[in-house]
Amino acid sequence: MAASRAGAAIVGSGNIGTDLMIKIIETSDVLEMAALVGIDPESDGLARARKLGIPTTHDGLEGLVKMPEWSDIALVFDATSAGAHRHNAAICEEHGKVIIDLTPAATGPYVVPVVNVDEHLDAPDINMVSCGGQATVPIVHAVNAVSRVRYAEIVASISSRSAGPGTRANIDEFTETTSRGLEVVGGAEQGKAIIILNPAEPPLVMRDTIYTLSDDAEPDDIAKSVAAIVEEVQSYVPGYRLKQEVQFERFGSNNPLHIPGRGDFQGIKSSVFLEVEGAGHYLPTYAGNLDIMTSSALRTGERVIERRLAAV
Repeated sequence: MAASRAGAAIVGSGNIGTDLMIKIIETSDVLEMAALVGIDPESDGLARARKLGIPTTHDGLEGLVKMPEWSDIALVFDATSAGAHRHNAAICEEHGKVIIDLTPAATGPYVVPVVNVDEHLDAPDINMVSCGGQATVPIVHAVNAVSRVRYAEIVASISSRSAGPGTRANIDEFTETTSRGLEVVGGAEQGKAIIILNPAEPPLVMRDTIYTLSDDAEPDDIAKSVAAIVEEVQSYVPGYRLKQEVQFERFGSNNPLHIPGRGDFQGIKSSVFLEVEGAGHYLPTYAGNLDIMTSSALRTGERVIERRLAAV
C-alpha cells in the first residue's frame, strides 16, 4: 500500500460499492482500495475486485475482520442497506474504525460535503443522507444563506433502472432521511421529500426539483448563491447542473400564498431545476443518483483522512 494513501474498505459489492471502488482506484490521491466485501461470491463487484488484485471476502464485514488487511484499513464505506448498516457500524465501533454510511440508516450525523463536512470529520459514523439529499440539500442551504427558508419540498426523479433492490427496499427511509436532511443540514424549518422512479426508455438522467418558501429577499442574491454552490458541487460531481435559471414568485400582503394547515405565507418562492449525470466510472451515465452518492462519500472520506494526516 502506498505510504501516502490510507487504506479503505467497501462493504457492499453491488452497483454503488463497485462504482465507489472504481472511483477510488482511478481518481483518489488520498485513499487506496484495501478490500471489497460482499455476501454473494458470484457478484460482478467481487469478480472485478479479484481481477484488479484487490482482497475480497463474501463473508460480510465479519469476514474482513479476520483478514490481515483489516489492520491497515483506516475507514470503511458501507454500501449495503439501512438494516445492515447498524450491524456494520457496531463492528466498526468495536474496532475503532470510521464508517461512512451510504445507506439511509441515519445512525450518524448527516453530511453533505459542500455544506458541513468539516463539522463532522471526527465522527465515528458519518451518514451521507441520500442521493436526493446530496443533490438538493446544497440548494436549500444556498437559499437559506440569503433568506430564511420556512419550507422546502424536493422531488427526485430517477430512472427505474438505477433503482436497485436496496433503493426499492428503503423508499420510506429515503423520504424520511431526505426530509430530515433538508432541515438539519439545509436549514429549512420544514422539509418534504418525494421520490419518483421513472420507467422511461431510454432511461433519463436524475432530475431534481426544489421548491423553497423563504423570507423576502432579492431574487438576484438567491440566484447568485445557488449558482455558487452548484459550482462547488461540480468540483466532485461534474455532471451536476442547473437545467434553467432559478424561477421566483413573490407573495405579499395583497397576494399571500394560502397553505392548507399553515395559513398565509408572505415572502418569496424559489424553484430550482437540476439534473445529475453520472461520470460513467462503472454505472451508466443516467444513474446520476448513484454517482452523486459515491462521489460525495469519496469526497467525505478523503476529507476525514486529510484531517487525520494534518493532525499528525
